[in-house]
Amino acid sequence: MAQPAKSASEAWLEARAPGFQELPEDDRRAIFDFAFLWSLFEAEIMEANARVDRITEKVDAWVAADPLEADQYDAELAYFRDRYFADGELTYHFPYLDLRKSDHPDLVEAVIQGANNDPRARMLALLMIVWRLRNNLFHGAKWAYHIKGQRENFTHANAILMRVLERHGQLA
Repeated sequence: MAQPAKSASEAWLEARAPGFQELPEDDRRAIFDFAFLWSLFEAEIMEANARVDRITEKVDAWVAADPLEADQYDAELAYFRDRYFADGELTYHFPYLDLRKSDHPDLVEAVIQGANNDPRARMLALLMIVWRLRNNLFHGAKWAYHIKGQRENFTHANAILMRVLERHGQLA
């Protein structure tokens, strides 16, 4: 089967963006999908204005309204725990999330280490990780290493966004 033609923007990125040409198609797809899913999440869930305080307010509202069902995100949490915590220590990947003070770094760390398994904390930690992946991608930090090794991060972030949108969005 013939490969679909590349878009003008994809051809331009291949010619000019450092490392993009070596980026496997599956990696590109996960990142492209993330951009669209984040945009839909921000429109449907965050009323076009995502910020840490608003994400926190949404999680708190979900907790108050009905069971959070944080266990629906166990596979994604397991992935991020494996990525960011191993052998009793945070891995070298963890600092690259670049968590800010407002991003609940202590809560994220406690959840990643398994010290806090409260459903609200788990949901908020996952959304903070997705938030940081978004910021690191859209603000350019991921280009420092040519966006290599990110497929699984974005695949799991995409799964979180889709599930949140299905459960809490106003989709048709």
